[in-house]
Amino acid sequence: MSKLNQIIAIEKGIKSRVCKEVSKMHNLIQKPELFNGMAKVYQPIDEEDIQSESLPPESKKVQLIATEVLNDLAKEKSEYYDVTARKDWTNNVAKADVVVDGEILIADAPVTYLLTLEKELVDVRTFIEHLPILDTSEDWHFDISSGLSKTKETQTHRTKKKAKAIVLHPPTKEHPAQTQLVSEDILVGYWNTVKHSGAISRKDKVQLLEKAETLVNAVKEAREAANDVEEIRAPKIGQTIFGYLFGSEQI
Repeated sequence: MSKLNQIIAIEKGIKSRVCKEVSKMHNLIQKPELFNGMAKVYQPIDEEDIQSESLPPESKKVQLIATEVLNDLAKEKSEYYDVTARKDWTNNVAKADVVVDGEILIADAPVTYLLTLEKELVDVRTFIEHLPILDTSEDWHFDISSGLSKTKETQTHRTKKKAKAIVLHPPTKEHPAQTQLVSEDILVGYWNTVKHSGAISRKDKVQLLEKAETLVNAVKEAREAANDVEEIRAPKIGQTIFGYLFGSEQI
């Protein structure tokens, strides 16, 4: 088992690294375009157009998936939560239970750790607040194979300019016909588009924020209720916290 001073020595380095990584993720999730993608396939109407004009499909790959970002957040934060827990459990000062919905989520948490955890959970709540949500103007369904939300396929038409001669004045015995070339839009094909997104639904975001708020309040209550050096073994706080917030499958 480590000594308390050894735990304190490594805690600062872990905290600094985790803060940098989370800051990078924080910047990324504020770019909604990274969560969006699409696939377009051109469908010509006439067989002649297939031979004379072939348009390649267009696509944009989803670069970020909200659930994966949350999982990365959980991994980074868990390391910091756990090393801080090792230090604070060893301090062996005032303790209290963190209780959510009548159930003990964290038992005998030292007051010093509760102070840190409260601040950290506020940061997690702020992180969740910045997550983009699915465009509510679209109807989305979750595609298990890709891990993305997708819309139904929509179709838009594609036109081409085509020259057409019109007769301004018909021919007479004295004068030839007067004509003029004009262009008109001719329907030549369709774009079939499916939008992709790695964002989460508004409902899921609200539920995550409610859980985060519940945790913050539970830690505040525990801190207020709390009274009371080889290392004392501490529980895996990160796994407990993010297992509750995001579900155990996300850790």
